[in-house]
Amino acid sequence: MYYHFEKIIDRKGTYCTQWDFIQDRFGKAEVLPFSISDMDFQSPPEILERLERHLKHGIFGYTRWNHDSFKLAITHWYRSRYDAKIKPDWIVYSPSVMYTISKLIEILTEENDQIVLQVPAYDAFFNTIQTSNRKLLPNPLIYSAGKYTLDFEQLEKLLADEKTKVLLLCNPHNPTGRVWDEQELKTIVELCAKYHVNILSDDIHMDFAFTKKFIPITEIAIDLNHVFICTSASKTFNIPALGGSYALIPNDSVREKFLSILKLRDGLSSASIFGMLSIIEGYNQAHDWVDQLKDYIYQNHIIVQRFLEKELPILHYTLPESTFLAWIDCSKLNRSGGEIKEALVNIGQVGIMGGDVYGAEDGKFLRMNIGCPKEKLYKGLEGLKLAVDYLIHS
Repeated sequence: MYYHFEKIIDRKGTYCTQWDFIQDRFGKAEVLPFSISDMDFQSPPEILERLERHLKHGIFGYTRWNHDSFKLAITHWYRSRYDAKIKPDWIVYSPSVMYTISKLIEILTEENDQIVLQVPAYDAFFNTIQTSNRKLLPNPLIYSAGKYTLDFEQLEKLLADEKTKVLLLCNPHNPTGRVWDEQELKTIVELCAKYHVNILSDDIHMDFAFTKKFIPITEIAIDLNHVFICTSASKTFNIPALGGSYALIPNDSVREKFLSILKLRDGLSSASIFGMLSIIEGYNQAHDWVDQLKDYIYQNHIIVQRFLEKELPILHYTLPESTFLAWIDCSKLNRSGGEIKEALVNIGQVGIMGGDVYGAEDGKFLRMNIGCPKEKLYKGLEGLKLAVDYLIHS
């Protein structure tokens, strides 16, 4: 079956964060948004049909997740997509990836313990670490010739500190689009084992790896008691509003503590039926849809690259290995983040996130969500051009 991703769907009036509440981020309502990381595509028809059948049933009672239909759909996805051996017993439901990360930090660390994070990084990581009263140890990625690599020398120094208890990994990496390769993951695992540091891996963008194979950290680690995967199908199938994610927790004791917090303390163990059905149906039936989506997104990245090379050579763009997020180097503009944002909003009429939100140096990068039909993407690039031309000549 051929799936169409060109269809423009009006998302306004649906309480949509990206479209209906864009003024909160950019101070102006009438701008074209390329901000929060959901997509402007309908979810797979296989999922929509399954949800429609349940909707017609009309009863939406309390729901259990701890059953074979849920767990075997996940193990099937990992086996068929990544040749990864995931045990059903490792799998736990969670309301969201960030909830999982927050609770595992609570279980694995004490207040004032240290957490290492590669930066730039997804901004929610900073907030979670800070509000948990843990100390963030940033390990800046090395940026050279348009590519990011891990600074292993600095990483080892940070891991060696006795107060460091967790490495918060993002694989594939948001916002840079790196997919950490087997040797990089092996080095990470070896260093963390050497210094007795737990690895929390946020793999939510795993299904968007384009040019390099995604490898779950559980396939690399020898001692599985100290590696944890926090992920979701929400990016893959564009279903974050349906609720629900899952984690892979091989450590029996940690898994029991997590489930105790989830159910007994926080009362959050009843899964969203629509979120759960989406995972089951998507992982079992929507492989072709995901393959075609990846191809479409990668073509969008190529469009960005070619447009910038031709129309805005002052900006630099390296094709990412993953994600539907374009991480654009605008350092040669020599303007502040505030100046760039003002030009984007008021001259270009587009809402594109500044890299400083994710810990990059002010005014050096933009993060543009390109999970959208090409018609919208071209409009956004034209708006970006208007803004940059204004900055160059003003």
